[in-house]
Amino acid sequence: MAAPTTIADHRPHARASARGGGVRRLPNIGAGIGGFVWLAVIIVPIYYVVISSLRSQTGFFAGNPLAPPDHISFEKYVLVLQSGFGRYFLNSVVITVVSVAVTVTFSLMAAYGVVRGEGRLARTSFSVFLLGLAIPVHATIIPLYYMITRLHLYDSLLALILPSIGFAVPITVLILANFIRDIPRELFESMRMDGATDWGMLWRLVLPLARPALVTVGIYDALHVWNGFLFPLILTQSANLRVLPMALWAFQGEFTVDVPAVLAAVVLSTLPMLVAYVLGRRHLVRGLTAGFGK
Repeated sequence: MAAPTTIADHRPHARASARGGGVRRLPNIGAGIGGFVWLAVIIVPIYYVVISSLRSQTGFFAGNPLAPPDHISFEKYVLVLQSGFGRYFLNSVVITVVSVAVTVTFSLMAAYGVVRGEGRLARTSFSVFLLGLAIPVHATIIPLYYMITRLHLYDSLLALILPSIGFAVPITVLILANFIRDIPRELFESMRMDGATDWGMLWRLVLPLARPALVTVGIYDALHVWNGFLFPLILTQSANLRVLPMALWAFQGEFTVDVPAVLAAVVLSTLPMLVAYVLGRRHLVRGLTAGFGK
């Protein structure tokens, strides 16, 4: 005996689902082509820099520049490392690590105070941090130079660390404050009922939950400090205090004709930030978009 026909049997989607096929979607060919074009735009320059740094001086000007080198040579990397690159690398590491550590620590406490604080002081503090985003770095370089010289900090690593912290705090507080607002208020209230203080809630609740945002601002601030050129150019002059951007500038003058040596220095200076991005890429987008969907 045949089963009775229902209204659902006459629907195209129902019949397709009964056959197990479902609704087939056509592939987005335009998006696929655009993705491959964008990938080529990103990959080709990186590929060119890496393979060119592995060529000899004579091999760089001979043959196809995009073809793999016939003979891989690391002599340019050795030349760069023997030209004081290790000292410049260490200076950049010290400045970046100290600046990011102080910035993230202070900004986390400030963001917690802005979000959990009550009264006019908290609102005014957040407005001051937002005002810091509107102040361009180049507009402050003259008074900053005057302050550094008056404090007798000129031509020192501290002269680079303090301004880096000051200009990184506003955006860091903004990102962390938006992330802390996403934490359910019930968690704070339950910990308060258990007798937790503000310091206890900050370190035992906010700090573990804010890990994606902390990784995000850490990488973001590290990139700005690591690639900073204006502060080292204006606030230092000694060769032993050079950071990597200044070293690349010096290498460009020293190795004007030796292009593979300059590109080898570029590759070496890029590796630390590339490693940091690869390790923290999962938290990067989540931390940047926290709180902005409300």
